[in-house]
Amino acid sequence: MTEQQLQVTAVRKNGDGDIVELQLSNGQSVDYKTAQQMVRGGQIAGLNVFTGRDGEPHLRSNADGDPSNNLDNLPEF
Repeated sequence: MTEQQLQVTAVRKNGDGDIVELQLSNGQSVDYKTAQQMVRGGQIAGLNVFTGRDGEPHLRSNADGDPSNNLDNLPEF
C-alpha cells in the first residue's frame, strides 16, 4: 500500500446480500463499478478485480490469511 492508496472501511449491501457500495478511508462512498475502476487504477489497496464464473468482473480482498478484512466481513454503513 502506498500513502495515496485508500482502504475500504465499510460496505453497503442490497437485499440479496450483494455489496453495492464501498466506504473508503477518506470518507468517500463509491458504487461497486467505480470501486472496480479505482482498484484497477491502483487507488484502493488490499483488493483485486477478478472475472467470476458468470464472466463478470468482481472485487475480492487480497489473500492475507485474515478473514476479518474480507469485504463480506467489514461493517455495514
